[in-house]
Amino acid sequence: MKQDTLCVQAGYRPKNGESRIPQICQSTTFYYESTQGMADLFDLKADGFFYSRLANPTVEALEKKVAALEGGAYGLGCASGMSAILLTVMTVCGAGDNIVTASEIYGGTYNLFSVTLPKFGVESRFFDMNANAEDIEALIDERTKIVFAETVANPAISVLDFDKIAAICKKHGVLFVVDNTLATPVLCRPAQFGVNIVIHSTTKYMDGHAAALGGMIVDCANFNFKGNARYASFNVPDESYHGLVYADLPVPFGTKCRAQMMRDTGAIMSPQNAFITYIGSDTLALRMERHCANAKKVAAYLKSHPKIAWVRHSSLPDDPYHALAQKYLPNGTGGMMSFGIQGDVSACARFMEALNMITQETHVADVRSCVLHPASTTHRQLSDAQLESAGIPKNLIRLSVGIENAEDIIADIAQALEKV
Repeated sequence: MKQDTLCVQAGYRPKNGESRIPQICQSTTFYYESTQGMADLFDLKADGFFYSRLANPTVEALEKKVAALEGGAYGLGCASGMSAILLTVMTVCGAGDNIVTASEIYGGTYNLFSVTLPKFGVESRFFDMNANAEDIEALIDERTKIVFAETVANPAISVLDFDKIAAICKKHGVLFVVDNTLATPVLCRPAQFGVNIVIHSTTKYMDGHAAALGGMIVDCANFNFKGNARYASFNVPDESYHGLVYADLPVPFGTKCRAQMMRDTGAIMSPQNAFITYIGSDTLALRMERHCANAKKVAAYLKSHPKIAWVRHSSLPDDPYHALAQKYLPNGTGGMMSFGIQGDVSACARFMEALNMITQETHVADVRSCVLHPASTTHRQLSDAQLESAGIPKNLIRLSVGIENAEDIIADIAQALEKV
């Protein structure tokens, strides 16, 4: 099926007389007649549900839909996008290990990597997305477990060169993990370009309405853990599951992540949020068409305005990431952009406060247009040097273009710029 069909049909198929859409299974626990049946569930010998801290039917429907959209083998619904990233790291990393990551990433992720993970003995080594392969490879050693990046970086709006990073990961046998939130699987399927694990904040475009918090991990099941010394924990028996060896399973990463990390952290998506996100994702393909079309018009308008210093959106022919976007996101470059106001931080504030329809909020990628000044909000904890390395000048305004009429969006921007 094509992506727009999968948005509507994937993840759940009713049986005779059942609800056409997934029901909200608002239950913490599940009944079984057989003692052995429950024992098999706990030993991972059978599929099923026994406690909603690990798996839930409503959450599973969304997991299957997003996995299908990404062309992956296994999905794990998480409490948030941040928890999805944390669980991914915890599944493969321990004290003394490190991850190699692009510096052009979401501020919350940057803080997780640079501040929180070191408290648990996991080092983060940052690289510029535009760095050559040799400089990135120099950061990898025998304790590197992940190379991480975002398809479209938030808020730098840089586009990832998948082929460059995939070649590095394949050469060194390192897991390639990508956050695909801002591109969505409608515009880009990272598994097609050598990515092993795909992450989403489903709070954004996947839900689309700013109504439900959630995250998703998709295991593409295209990485060989068997006999890989870098991932020894996948090749030794897990005594908490009677000697199970994850590398012997069809989906090693996804199974280990759920069986160990989800079990021990409880960071699963709630059934209510999974239901809201599931029905929201029905229209994902339609919405992305409108987001992309609107953003292209808004970017062209901003590019021509004398009070705008620069615009970053890869739909623009002179954008430094235009060629990469044509290669990896041929069906549209998304609704996110960033631009710089002529002037200082106070000029940014005057512009945003003068907007009428477009709102200032800590969110992106839903149906309503919104703006934010990352340097003073989401990336406030970063130093000036870190802001520079993350591609965030102090006059950067992040604009998430919604699905309103493009003329109305531009009109609101125009009247606000008159006040700067």
